Amino acid sequence: MITQIKNKEPKITLVGAGPGDPELITLKGANALKTADVVLYDALVNEGVLDYANPNAIKVYVGKRSGEHSYGQDAINKLMVDYALNYGHVVRLKGGDPFVFGRGYEELDYADGYSIPVSVIPGLSSSISVPGLQQIPVTHRGLSESFWVVTGTTASGHISNDLYEAARSKATVVVLMGLGKLKEIVKLYQNEGKNLLPVAAIQSGSTENEKLAIGIVDTIVELVEEKNIKAPALLVFGEVVSLHPSFQPIKDFYQALKEEL
Repeated sequence: MITQIKNKEPKITLVGAGPGDPELITLKGANALKTADVVLYDALVNEGVLDYANPNAIKVYVGKRSGEHSYGQDAINKLMVDYALNYGHVVRLKGGDPFVFGRGYEELDYADGYSIPVSVIPGLSSSISVPGLQQIPVTHRGLSESFWVVTGTTASGHISNDLYEAARSKATVVVLMGLGKLKEIVKLYQNEGKNLLPVAAIQSGSTENEKLAIGIVDTIVELVEEKNIKAPALLVFGEVVSLHPSFQPIKDFYQALKEEL
């Protein structure tokens, strides 16, 4: 049974924890954790981030990861509101940014139905920060004028329809939650004649478990298997991947193949 704490006004703060490294949370996010009475945190949140929280705060793991959901979204919504009404300040701590495939708006909207004030503290999205940490810019003059961020797998478990359009684009395409669909995504690019397009697969970016595979569309599946890249991982398709230092040894060969086509 939850015992209500008197004189505590309910409020909820959606906080983005960043890509993984605990030091990559924003200062404002860390300060919010210091004032939290309850922290609800996801599977993709590095538990080192919890060191910023009030030692007396209740910390509740509501891990959500593909195939390993310990709580459904409806249950998380209800927990968040119940804790706010009975304890006061709830920090809903989510990996990356709450509004980039984080279902943050659904939680905000649910809390609004109970007239609970909600504020949002953005986090560093892995879609930009993880490639950046690997010295891969998502845009670069002469190579990429824009970038897409696409989910690899929809709620129904199918490949995202947006990937068909993304594969036709000249933009950098960052695919989140797409490792399990890598062979299908590669096929889309091959169907567009982009067999030689540079690709990166990055596992657990910014953490001690980080792994990297760099290649081209035609080789990336084999490289991912060879390097044993596992989820959570993101994929980067685009000419900007050729800027990574490890791509340089094959760059001359890659350019020669392009000129032959």
